[in-house]
Amino acid sequence: MDKREFFKTCLGCIAGASSALGLHGCNNSGDAEHRENDNLSKASFKGGMESPWYTSLNNNAIRCELCPWQCRIENGRRALCRVRENRNGKCYTVAYGNPSLVQEDAIERNPFFHVLPGTRALSVSTAGCNLSCSFCEVWDLAMASPEDLHCYDMSPRVVVENALAANLRSVSYAFGEPVIFYEYMRDTAKLAKEAKLLNLFHTAAFIQPKPLKELAPLIDAANIDLKSFDPQFYRDIVKGELQPVLNSIKTLKRAGVHIELTYIVIPSLTDGLKKIGEMCKWIYEELGAETPLHFARFYPLHRLADLPPTPVSTLDRIRETALESGLKFVYVGRVTGHEGENTFCPRCDKLIINRIGFIIDEINMDKGRCSFCGCSVPGIWS
Repeated sequence: MDKREFFKTCLGCIAGASSALGLHGCNNSGDAEHRENDNLSKASFKGGMESPWYTSLNNNAIRCELCPWQCRIENGRRALCRVRENRNGKCYTVAYGNPSLVQEDAIERNPFFHVLPGTRALSVSTAGCNLSCSFCEVWDLAMASPEDLHCYDMSPRVVVENALAANLRSVSYAFGEPVIFYEYMRDTAKLAKEAKLLNLFHTAAFIQPKPLKELAPLIDAANIDLKSFDPQFYRDIVKGELQPVLNSIKTLKRAGVHIELTYIVIPSLTDGLKKIGEMCKWIYEELGAETPLHFARFYPLHRLADLPPTPVSTLDRIRETALESGLKFVYVGRVTGHEGENTFCPRCDKLIINRIGFIIDEINMDKGRCSFCGCSVPGIWS
């Protein structure tokens, strides 16, 4: 068995393991351990903090100004995201300091392919989401309220201290939707930056321009889920709007944040070559040809469990379409051993980063340049 085959054989054991600190609280299995955690959840859940992102209305109502929904919240009620609450005419976030997921991951799992390859990040997320995707992969986290899950009492300082203690290089706000725990992310990111850790932002980017512009200077890299290039798909399947997402991507790009994009290819819904071609043209013109684009394989789950997994042949055709549009770094995700997991030099076509799932097998780069021809490759390499 050669080295590549060995890695592929072992990957099923390694890729799913989240080792960091023994903290991974999103578990709705109902087993004895989880039932014991119910009491801990109630004991550790913190009451939240006031948010600056709201406007006062008549009769003690408020309007949340964090995301494009701009929810009107009556006194004692919560917004669509389940974490913004009206308390006597003031907006509180109940996600602050209440992560339900804290785990150590390969940075490639977030997924970032052009950021510190082979390193590991401390991933943090709370419950709740401001979208409702029919294909949500973390629905048991995203569709819950923070107090309904096991929560860890972790201040921003404790998150950063844990990352440093584990000798990690970055903190990742990922898996759940970080927009909805904005204040927690912001305060953690400030401390992480002071500690010289990278801040990674994996998001659906459904957020208002003003809070995003305030956050952008703290973020080093963002992977945005561009779920479709069809506005109607966003309305019907994502329960959101496309244009605010496109605006957010451009805002982050203008702010100097390293951008990568992820697009889940869903059979019969997001696999049309025409729309994908339009999306690639938009990426080329608005973000640049060197923007990494990840085409992720769909697996049946949540409300789309009746659809089949994406055929690998479909991913191959889509990747070829994106490359023909002029994009230089086009990846295929969730197909272990696929050529599209690797990074090739856009000038000499040599293999410069060899990946097998989340494992880095080989890197042929020196200070952000191809070791063979010296071509500069965009990303954060040190």
